Amino acid sequence: MSTTVMGTSSNYWEDLRKQARQLENELDLKLVSFSKLCTSYRGSHDQQERECRSESFGPFQDNMLVAMTSEVEQLLSKLSAVNDKMAECTNTPGALSHNAALMHTLQRHRDILQDYTHEFYKTKSNFLSLREREDLLGSVHRDIESYKNGSGVNNRRSELFLKEHEHLRNSNSLIDNAISIAMATKENITFQRGMLKSIQTRVTTLANRFPAINSLIQKIDLRKRRDSLILGGVIGICTILLLLYTFH
Repeated sequence: MSTTVMGTSSNYWEDLRKQARQLENELDLKLVSFSKLCTSYRGSHDQQERECRSESFGPFQDNMLVAMTSEVEQLLSKLSAVNDKMAECTNTPGALSHNAALMHTLQRHRDILQDYTHEFYKTKSNFLSLREREDLLGSVHRDIESYKNGSGVNNRRSELFLKEHEHLRNSNSLIDNAISIAMATKENITFQRGMLKSIQTRVTTLANRFPAINSLIQKIDLRKRRDSLILGGVIGICTILLLLYTFH
C-alpha cells in the first residue's frame, strides 16, 4: 500500500514538474515578445512620427499590450499555483525520503518564477514610464503647434510686445551706463578735491612749522607790491608829462 502511495505521489510530482516546465517555457516566450513590443515604442520622439504611430498603430499596439499583459499575468498565476502544489507534495509522508531533492527542485522553480515576475514588472514599469513621458512631450508639442498656428493678429501683437520689451530693456541698459559714468566722474572729482585739500593743508602746516620761511614769503609779497606801486607811479608820471608835452 505504501509503495502504491509513493508511486502515485511520484507520478503526481512529475506531472507538476512537467506543468511547471511548460508554463516556464511559455512565460519565457511571452516575456520576450512583451519586451519587444514595449521596445517598439522607443525611438519615436519626433512629433510627426508620434502622430503617425498614434493614428495608424497606436490602438492596435495598445490592444496587443493589454492582451499580452493579461496572458503573462495569468501564466504567472498558474505557475505560482503549481509551485504551491509542489510544496504541498513535498510535505506528504511518502516524500520524506526524497525531501532534500524535492525541496531543491522546488526552490529552483520558485527562483525561476521570481525572476520572471521581476522581469515582467520591470519591463511593464519601464514601458509605462516611457509612455507617460512621450504623452507629456506630445502634449507639449501640440501646445506649441497650437500656439504657432494661432491667428496672425495675435502673433503680430505678440511680436510687437516683444520688440517693445526689447527697446525698453535697451533703454534701461543705456540709462544704467550713463549713471555709471556720472558716478565714476563724481568719484574722480571728489578724489582730486581731496588731494588738493591735502596739499593745501600740508603747505599751511609747513608754513606754520617754519615761521622764518613764512616771514620771508610775506616780505617778498610786500616788496612785489611796492615795486608794483613804484612802477605804476613812474608810468603815470611819464604819461602825464607826455600828454602835457603833446597839448603844448
